[in-house]
Amino acid sequence: MEAVRRRWARVAWAYGLLLAFGVFFVGPFLMGFLASLKTDPLEWPFTLRFAQVSPKNWAAAWRLGREGSGDPWLGGMRPGRAVSLEVAYFSPEGKEPHLLAQIPRRKPGAGMGAVFETPYAADHVRLEGPTLVERRPAQLGEVRGEVFRYRLRLVYPGEGPFLERVPLDLEAPRGVVLVGATLDPIRFERRGRVASWDNVVPGLAGYLFHNYVRAFRETRSLETGESLFLRWTLNSFFLSFIKVLTTLVFASMAGYALARMRFPGRQALFLFMLFTMMVPGQVTFISNYLVLRDGIFGLSRLFGVDTLLNTYTGLVLSGLVGASAVFIMKQFFESIPREVEEAALIDGATPLQTLFRIVLPMSTPALGALAILTFQGTWNEFFWPFVVLTSPREIYTLPIGLLSFRNAYGQVGDWGLILAGGFFSMIPVLILFAVFQRYFVEGVSVGAVKE
Repeated sequence: MEAVRRRWARVAWAYGLLLAFGVFFVGPFLMGFLASLKTDPLEWPFTLRFAQVSPKNWAAAWRLGREGSGDPWLGGMRPGRAVSLEVAYFSPEGKEPHLLAQIPRRKPGAGMGAVFETPYAADHVRLEGPTLVERRPAQLGEVRGEVFRYRLRLVYPGEGPFLERVPLDLEAPRGVVLVGATLDPIRFERRGRVASWDNVVPGLAGYLFHNYVRAFRETRSLETGESLFLRWTLNSFFLSFIKVLTTLVFASMAGYALARMRFPGRQALFLFMLFTMMVPGQVTFISNYLVLRDGIFGLSRLFGVDTLLNTYTGLVLSGLVGASAVFIMKQFFESIPREVEEAALIDGATPLQTLFRIVLPMSTPALGALAILTFQGTWNEFFWPFVVLTSPREIYTLPIGLLSFRNAYGQVGDWGLILAGGFFSMIPVLILFAVFQRYFVEGVSVGAVKE
């Protein structure tokens, strides 16, 4: 019995330690995600119960978005549509409060969102009400009074543009408290007297992921009107896939040559490659910048291009393959028994045929691990793209675009959108690790052992 208790005590300690580490590392990630959903992520004390995580509001946002535009996900309002919204106020004196409702002429957001001229809902939507629909006695804490329930109706008659948002402000007399609403307001102003909605027809995604939707809608090009945030994301995907492809091809060929082929200077070349791994990129970036500026010693002029700055060609050519990738593949190839390749050579296969038909299919774990590391490094790379890609903003990668978020929205304190953009940039890497973690673990374990 004593041995059993000790064994279970050790198990409890082990699982408790793992749980503590999990909370320590996953906790900030979870808190960051919840904060990105809030209108004010800097609120203190930080609460886990807020309007965006209420299932009641999810259902209301879905219904209002469907009534306003027929799109229950992203909402909005189209001509010929009408939506109804109910609110309930507690009056301590039992006297019917006088509510002042209006659709304000409010810009869609600060920073980049305040630059574009968008149609105001106040110019197209007619507000009817508030109309009293119910009155009943109630008690709020120790105070007795009555609850008054009102209905507001928003109508978009005639013809007009599609409205992405319909804001609403509802002002109540002092001492009157809002106790319920079809869709909870996102903030209160004037010491709680004014309940404010940025959009009463948000749709489910537009309400729950409000800051994420803003990131795509508000960051638009001044020339074309397209979403810059979407463009930055696609640019990062494009460069990451190109870098993964070139790294896998050239690192495999170079690693195989260093691991299996015998040629003069092989050892010196390998030592030089190891030396380049020790040199920080900040040491060589000026010389690399000058090379791209001059079009690789003028060779780009043969193709009618004076410089490779502000081009994806320059960014790709300056990082086709890294020395660390060649080193990983060389070490993995050396762990493969030579007898497999010798059998292929006896059957008449050339070195390239042996590499692509025999060795590479056996190197799936190493290739998977290298693909994950390369994608992650390229996706999160900031310094070198920031040096090479300066204008126009349409060619930015996502990390550089997030810096413009900081400059545009940080000055006005709109941290929710900045946090949403930063959190969104982590999602592709997390998905990649979750899907290909088996290859990553196998690549690390197999590459570390030689037979």
